Amino acid sequence: MISIEENIDLSPYNTFRIKAKARFFCRIHSEADLKELMNHPVYTNNRHLILGGGSNMLFIHDFDGLVIKSELKGLQVSDEDDTFIQLTIASGEEWHATVMYCVNQNWGGIENLALIPGTTGAAPIQNIGAYGIELKDVVHSIKGIHIPTGKEESIPAANCSFGYRESIFKHELKEKFFISSVTLTLRKKNHILRTHYGAIDETLRSKHVTVPTIQSICDAVIDIRQHKLPDPKVIGNAGSFFKNPSIDQTTFQALHDKHPSIPHYPSENQLIKVPAGWLIEQCGWKGKRRNNVGVHAHQALVLVNYGGSTGQEIFQLAEDIQASVIEKFDIKLTPEVNIIL
Repeated sequence: MISIEENIDLSPYNTFRIKAKARFFCRIHSEADLKELMNHPVYTNNRHLILGGGSNMLFIHDFDGLVIKSELKGLQVSDEDDTFIQLTIASGEEWHATVMYCVNQNWGGIENLALIPGTTGAAPIQNIGAYGIELKDVVHSIKGIHIPTGKEESIPAANCSFGYRESIFKHELKEKFFISSVTLTLRKKNHILRTHYGAIDETLRSKHVTVPTIQSICDAVIDIRQHKLPDPKVIGNAGSFFKNPSIDQTTFQALHDKHPSIPHYPSENQLIKVPAGWLIEQCGWKGKRRNNVGVHAHQALVLVNYGGSTGQEIFQLAEDIQASVIEKFDIKLTPEVNIIL
């Protein structure tokens, strides 16, 4: 039987550690729990927010509604052959634990996504990605409940509208689909190793690794992230706050003429992607602190809560950063973090 709590402090449930309160709060351990909740007056009379690990959201105010926390657990092999395996992971499973489980089984495909905070159920919403891999590369299907109808559905990857930090779950199905499990297709052998992104090659060389494996790549990614990014258990943050913007060739050429050192790489539709962290750093924000909020000293894409700050303070810092980037480069940065108003 479900239990609905009231006036719950959300600071343990968001990696920014913002002390917002939820008017109502309910933990879901099964699809049956959700169906029971959907018949409850608290559900029908309030707006809803589905919460995973809270690693990609910023609460500006208290949430005057119902927070639905996914706590479904379990991993199960749903299909396999000599080369591939399909693994179904419950939405409440921690993502990094899922990665480590797969690497330990020598199942390849998500080793570059190690140490990304959050739950497995939240991963497809953002189409998480790092070091040359995006989740869409390995997703087979997403199972859950279509909230307006209460029906169970399985959505194949091709219908998820995956893009750069985008999916159908952030748009048409936002707060309308409760993800109960994610099925991935992973390789049991003939692994496709991606080492030419970020500092992976350099890190492998420093460890004297001459023949990379999914384990050594996973270890390298963990080392890089631990040195580069703040641990949200120590300093409140939500990882990269902004998306890397993509601009057209003409705009890029004009920027390159003014800033010859500007880093860049090809994007979709003949666009050029420019690192948001570089733009922010050029505007003088890297390492800057404002009372209890600031920009991380080692990665300008990461905004941090040093303790006791409000969501509004972090939001204001983000807006000021956006304004300075527009003023200097005429590029608008788009938040990657979900702003909860």
